[in-house]
Amino acid sequence: MATNPNRLFPEPIGWPLLPVPAADGTLDFPPLARSVRESIQVILSTRPGEQLMRPQFGGGLENLLTEPNTVATRARIQETIAGALARWEPRIAVDSIAVDTVDGDAGAVRVEIAYRLKRTQQAARVGLTLALEGGNAH
Repeated sequence: MATNPNRLFPEPIGWPLLPVPAADGTLDFPPLARSVRESIQVILSTRPGEQLMRPQFGGGLENLLTEPNTVATRARIQETIAGALARWEPRIAVDSIAVDTVDGDAGAVRVEIAYRLKRTQQAARVGLTLALEGGNAH
């Protein structure tokens, strides 16, 4: 923790615990696009039951990681993501969710989510790769 010789106490901890105002007195919150992107990443990487105050929060993708890489599993992944985003991220309109196999890796699937920010209609994409333990059963 950095200290300032002109202060009795060390600098306060930064965001998210205690935001430090900028020189003009404003708080440095992330822009909408970055906030939404980070929120999507948190939703999809959180297991339901992981957060004490919101036990239903999360994407639930970990429940599908032991499944085989089949068309049915990829459809369930798509449905799970669509449901989680509809429930937990009201600032977006999902345009598409593509779940495809990865060439050269029988157990991997690539997820691409295309969405628009409702407030600005700005289009954006986020992607992730999941490793399914069940391998590829087509």
